[in-house]
Amino acid sequence: MSYTAFGVSGVQRRMSSRTEHRGIYVDQAALLCSKGCDFYGNSTWGGLCSKCWREENQKARAKQIEEDHALAERLQREEEAACAGSNQGAHSGNSSTRLSKPEEKRNSQKSRTVPTGKKFFTTLAKTTLGRDVNVPSQPAPTTSISQQPVADSDQATRQFIDFLKTLQKPGRDIFKQCHSFCYSVSYKKDLGAEDLSESVQDFYQNLSDRLHNVYKGSPERVEAIMDEVERYITLQLYEQAFCPESADDEVKDLAIQKRIRALHWVTVQMLCAPLKEEIPAVSDSLDKAITDIIEMDSKRVPKDKLSYVTRCSKHIFSAIKRSKREAASADDFLPALIYVVLRANPPRLQSNIQYITRFCNPRRLMSGEDGYYFTNLCCAIAFIEKLDAQSLNLNPEEFKLYMSDQASPDRPQAPGISCPSSSSSRSGPRADRPENDLIDWGDGVEASVQDVLEGLQLDSCAPSTSAIDSDNVDSEGLPPPLQPQVFAG
Repeated sequence: MSYTAFGVSGVQRRMSSRTEHRGIYVDQAALLCSKGCDFYGNSTWGGLCSKCWREENQKARAKQIEEDHALAERLQREEEAACAGSNQGAHSGNSSTRLSKPEEKRNSQKSRTVPTGKKFFTTLAKTTLGRDVNVPSQPAPTTSISQQPVADSDQATRQFIDFLKTLQKPGRDIFKQCHSFCYSVSYKKDLGAEDLSESVQDFYQNLSDRLHNVYKGSPERVEAIMDEVERYITLQLYEQAFCPESADDEVKDLAIQKRIRALHWVTVQMLCAPLKEEIPAVSDSLDKAITDIIEMDSKRVPKDKLSYVTRCSKHIFSAIKRSKREAASADDFLPALIYVVLRANPPRLQSNIQYITRFCNPRRLMSGEDGYYFTNLCCAIAFIEKLDAQSLNLNPEEFKLYMSDQASPDRPQAPGISCPSSSSSRSGPRADRPENDLIDWGDGVEASVQDVLEGLQLDSCAPSTSAIDSDNVDSEGLPPPLQPQVFAG
């Protein structure tokens, strides 16, 4: 994945002489579409929003089809000219000789069965741009929908039908189109990830346009229907759409997981994130944020995955607010989000990002809080992938030692726990003298125990005997019932 839109060039470390605050921040303008349409851009779409990307992609495809069409026509003309020349040479001695009827019949059948380049590419253009969803006639596929868990598929269908019942006739038409589309796509076993994404996005767009004509003046109703359409389609196509074999999502998952694992030593202070983890409420909010970003992988619908990104982000803002005791700013959010991602190391992170990008309702990524938080998450991943010593205000030697696990930075200590060796160097390898350090620590403990024993003053007194019948000079002040009685033996 390229991060040309809001990648590391847009994520910078602020080190201004005008202010004491230092930290990682992203230029908010870098989050928007590179064509300046005020929607959020996406790195997968070259920094464009979904609307601009579709327009550019359709232009590129139309241009490619025209070029292919022109090439096919040129090749056909050359082939016809070559055939005409060979036929003229073969029959130059008898130009008036007519072809026999069997030969005429064979040539006629050939001309009808072999499509011309013009016909072929015209059909291709209609199929590519129109996304024909007619059900093919070949046998049922052995993969995709037929291999999905039956319970999930049936439950999604029942919920979708229950929702569409409230729409009456439009609901029946919507279900028919969605079911036909999913059934058609399930046959395209060799369809690449990007082609599948484009097919789904085209279907979203076409259906949304039709719904806006039916429900004029009710955009909220259209969005609610499109949310259910997205849920039904993505649940039906999940096995085919999530982390497909035709894409390198799994390779990217392993790469970012390994990268995050190698950066386990990065601290809040290095990122200049305004978080005070020693405050219980802050620690609790961070734990919830980590849980949410991990739980994203358990969801199958892009909208649900995106909602967990939003929940995670809101917990981060809550942690920042409790740490600063004031409202959090956008500049505070990104470094804190990077820290949460590093601590969580979410499973299949890149696959989830790609799945949301490819199959989520594009309007949700273009604007609103979901789009803003998702765009920042992409920025955080871009920063983690390119993080270096300068990004963390470290010298290259320190960074190299930390990355190789030969050293570890000093971290804040938990209350009540003291470090045996507080004079250890921050940048020096801890493993240089492990045996000597252990011996020194043992000697120190032994000396401390000896000092304690020597300081104790043990009084060795003989045990006192009880004089029950002796005269008690202090008993005169006692009330009569408590005064001791002396009896003569």
